Amino acid sequence: MHDDVSLEKRAMRAEIRERRRITTSTERAEADAAITRNLIQLATRLRSRSVSAYLSTPVEPSTRGFLAWACGTGIRVLLPISRSDGLLDWAPYDGAEEDEDVFGMPTPTSELLSPNAIDEVDLIIVPAASVDRSGMRMGWGRGYFDKTLGSMQQCPPVYAVIFDHELVDAVPSERHDQRITGVVTPSGIVAF
Repeated sequence: MHDDVSLEKRAMRAEIRERRRITTSTERAEADAAITRNLIQLATRLRSRSVSAYLSTPVEPSTRGFLAWACGTGIRVLLPISRSDGLLDWAPYDGAEEDEDVFGMPTPTSELLSPNAIDEVDLIIVPAASVDRSGMRMGWGRGYFDKTLGSMQQCPPVYAVIFDHELVDAVPSERHDQRITGVVTPSGIVAF
Protein backbone atom coordinates (compact mmCIF):
# COMPACT_ATOMS: atom_id res chain seq x y z
CA MET A 1 0.00 0.00 0.00
CA HIS A 2 2.76 2.47 0.94
CA ASP A 3 4.49 1.97 -2.42
CA ASP A 4 1.23 2.59 -4.31
CA VAL A 5 0.60 5.84 -2.41
CA SER A 6 4.20 6.91 -2.92
CA LEU A 7 3.96 6.28 -6.67
CA GLU A 8 0.63 8.09 -6.87
CA LYS A 9 2.11 11.10 -5.05
CA ARG A 10 5.16 11.13 -7.30
CA ALA A 11 3.00 11.09 -10.45
CA MET A 12 0.72 13.84 -9.13
CA ARG A 13 3.70 16.02 -8.17
CA ALA A 14 5.24 15.59 -11.64
CA GLU A 15 1.98 16.65 -13.27
CA ILE A 16 1.71 19.71 -11.02
CA ARG A 17 5.35 20.70 -11.64
CA GLU A 18 4.77 20.50 -15.40
CA ARG A 19 1.56 22.52 -15.23
CA ARG A 20 3.30 25.17 -13.15
CA ARG A 21 6.23 25.22 -15.56
CA ILE A 22 4.06 25.92 -18.59
CA THR A 23 2.04 28.70 -16.93
CA THR A 24 2.46 31.87 -18.98
CA SER A 25 4.02 34.95 -17.44
CA THR A 26 0.71 36.82 -17.81
CA GLU A 27 -1.23 34.06 -16.06
CA ARG A 28 1.40 33.92 -13.32
CA ALA A 29 1.40 37.70 -12.77
CA GLU A 30 -2.41 37.77 -12.49
CA ALA A 31 -2.42 34.79 -10.11
CA ASP A 32 0.36 36.25 -7.97
CA ALA A 33 -1.42 39.61 -7.60
CA ALA A 34 -4.64 37.85 -6.56
CA ILE A 35 -2.82 35.57 -4.12
CA THR A 36 -1.13 38.59 -2.53
CA ARG A 37 -4.51 40.31 -2.07
CA ASN A 38 -6.01 37.16 -0.57
CA LEU A 39 -3.09 36.54 1.81
CA ILE A 40 -3.32 40.15 3.02
CA GLN A 41 -7.07 39.71 3.52
CA LEU A 42 -6.49 36.48 5.50
CA ALA A 43 -3.81 37.99 7.76
CA THR A 44 -5.95 41.08 8.31
CA ARG A 45 -9.07 39.08 9.08
CA LEU A 46 -7.16 36.90 11.58
CA ARG A 47 -5.47 40.01 13.07
CA SER A 48 -2.13 38.29 12.66
CA ARG A 49 0.77 39.91 14.48
CA SER A 50 3.27 37.18 13.64
CA VAL A 51 3.34 34.68 10.79
CA SER A 52 5.54 31.92 9.53
CA ALA A 53 5.67 31.72 5.76
CA TYR A 54 8.19 30.87 3.05
CA LEU A 55 9.97 32.61 0.21
CA SER A 56 8.37 31.29 -2.94
CA THR A 57 10.48 30.14 -5.85
CA PRO A 58 9.72 31.42 -9.38
CA VAL A 59 7.54 28.38 -10.20
CA GLU A 60 5.48 28.51 -7.00
CA PRO A 61 2.47 30.71 -6.34
CA SER A 62 4.13 33.86 -5.05
CA THR A 63 4.29 34.76 -1.37
CA ARG A 64 6.70 37.64 -1.96
CA GLY A 65 4.16 40.46 -2.31
CA PHE A 66 2.48 39.33 0.90
CA LEU A 67 5.82 39.11 2.72
CA ALA A 68 6.74 42.65 1.62
CA TRP A 69 3.37 43.88 2.89
CA ALA A 70 3.73 41.99 6.20
CA CYS A 71 7.24 43.33 6.82
CA GLY A 72 6.09 46.84 5.90
CA THR A 73 3.16 46.77 8.31
CA GLY A 74 5.12 45.49 11.29
CA ILE A 75 3.97 41.87 11.27
CA ARG A 76 6.73 39.61 12.54
CA VAL A 77 7.68 37.12 9.82
CA LEU A 78 9.54 33.85 10.39
CA LEU A 79 10.84 31.84 7.46
CA PRO A 80 11.93 28.19 7.49
CA ILE A 81 15.46 26.96 7.01
CA SER A 82 15.70 23.25 6.17
CA ARG A 83 18.13 21.20 8.19
CA SER A 84 19.74 17.98 7.04
CA ASP A 85 18.13 16.13 9.98
CA GLY A 86 14.60 16.74 8.67
CA LEU A 87 13.69 19.58 11.03
CA LEU A 88 13.10 23.25 10.29
CA ASP A 89 14.91 26.08 11.97
CA TRP A 90 13.36 29.53 11.69
CA ALA A 91 14.77 32.97 10.95
CA PRO A 92 13.17 36.40 11.24
CA TYR A 93 12.64 38.08 7.88
CA ASP A 94 12.63 41.78 7.14
CA GLY A 95 12.63 41.70 3.36
CA ALA A 96 16.40 41.99 3.15
CA GLU A 97 19.02 39.61 1.74
CA GLU A 98 18.37 35.97 0.91
CA ASP A 99 20.51 32.85 0.88
CA GLU A 100 19.77 29.17 0.09
CA ASP A 101 19.17 26.25 2.44
CA VAL A 102 20.50 22.69 2.07
CA PHE A 103 18.05 22.06 -0.81
CA GLY A 104 18.73 25.32 -2.64
CA MET A 105 15.51 26.94 -1.42
CA PRO A 106 15.57 30.68 -0.65
CA THR A 107 16.03 31.57 3.02
CA PRO A 108 16.75 34.76 5.00
CA THR A 109 20.25 35.63 6.16
CA SER A 110 19.20 36.83 9.63
CA GLU A 111 19.77 35.12 12.98
CA LEU A 112 18.88 31.46 13.26
CA LEU A 113 16.16 30.45 15.71
CA SER A 114 15.27 26.97 16.96
CA PRO A 115 12.53 24.71 15.60
CA ASN A 116 10.35 25.85 18.53
CA ALA A 117 10.29 29.48 17.35
CA ILE A 118 7.23 28.68 15.24
CA ASP A 119 5.23 28.11 18.44
CA GLU A 120 4.97 31.90 18.80
CA VAL A 121 3.23 32.68 15.49
CA ASP A 122 -0.50 33.10 15.04
CA LEU A 123 -0.70 32.12 11.34
CA ILE A 124 1.28 29.56 9.35
CA ILE A 125 1.54 29.82 5.56
CA VAL A 126 2.91 26.64 3.93
CA PRO A 127 3.75 25.54 0.40
CA ALA A 128 1.91 22.61 -1.16
CA ALA A 129 1.72 20.66 -4.35
CA SER A 130 -1.99 20.06 -3.87
CA VAL A 131 -4.68 20.09 -1.19
CA ASP A 132 -7.96 18.23 -1.14
CA ARG A 133 -11.34 19.53 -0.03
CA SER A 134 -11.03 17.83 3.37
CA GLY A 135 -7.86 19.79 4.12
CA MET A 136 -5.33 17.04 3.43
CA ARG A 137 -2.16 18.68 2.15
CA MET A 138 0.27 16.98 -0.20
CA GLY A 139 3.68 18.60 -0.04
CA TRP A 140 6.76 18.05 -2.15
CA GLY A 141 7.94 14.85 -0.45
CA ARG A 142 10.47 15.83 2.17
CA GLY A 143 8.05 15.93 5.11
CA TYR A 144 9.45 19.05 6.79
CA PHE A 145 6.12 20.80 7.29
CA ASP A 146 4.31 17.58 8.24
CA LYS A 147 6.88 16.99 11.00
CA THR A 148 6.64 20.58 12.18
CA LEU A 149 2.85 20.71 12.23
CA GLY A 150 2.59 17.25 13.78
CA SER A 151 4.89 18.22 16.65
CA MET A 152 3.12 21.45 17.63
CA GLN A 153 1.07 21.29 20.83
CA GLN A 154 -1.08 24.28 19.92
CA CYS A 155 -1.11 24.91 16.21
CA PRO A 156 -2.51 28.19 14.89
CA PRO A 157 -4.41 28.31 11.58
CA VAL A 158 -2.39 26.76 8.73
CA TYR A 159 -3.05 27.80 5.13
CA ALA A 160 -1.38 26.49 1.99
CA VAL A 161 -0.82 28.70 -1.05
CA ILE A 162 -1.75 26.94 -4.29
CA PHE A 163 -3.16 27.65 -7.73
CA ASP A 164 -6.90 27.10 -8.19
CA HIS A 165 -6.57 23.81 -10.11
CA GLU A 166 -4.44 22.37 -7.27
CA LEU A 167 -7.46 22.25 -4.93
CA VAL A 168 -8.79 18.78 -5.75
CA ASP A 169 -11.31 16.24 -4.49
CA ALA A 170 -8.67 13.89 -3.03
CA VAL A 171 -4.91 13.61 -2.64
CA PRO A 172 -3.04 10.43 -1.79
CA SER A 173 -2.05 10.47 1.86
CA GLU A 174 -0.09 8.53 4.44
CA ARG A 175 -0.28 8.41 8.22
CA HIS A 176 2.30 11.20 8.74
CA ASP A 177 0.55 13.67 6.40
CA GLN A 178 -1.10 16.60 8.17
CA ARG A 179 -4.41 18.32 7.51
CA ILE A 180 -4.47 22.08 7.28
CA THR A 181 -7.01 24.79 8.03
CA GLY A 182 -7.45 26.11 4.52
CA VAL A 183 -5.96 27.29 1.24
CA VAL A 184 -5.28 30.61 -0.42
CA THR A 185 -5.66 30.57 -4.19
CA PRO A 186 -6.01 33.30 -6.82
CA SER A 187 -9.80 32.88 -6.59
CA GLY A 188 -10.02 33.31 -2.84
CA ILE A 189 -9.63 31.83 0.62
CA VAL A 190 -11.11 28.40 1.34
CA ALA A 191 -11.40 27.22 4.95
CA PHE A 192 -12.05 23.56 5.69
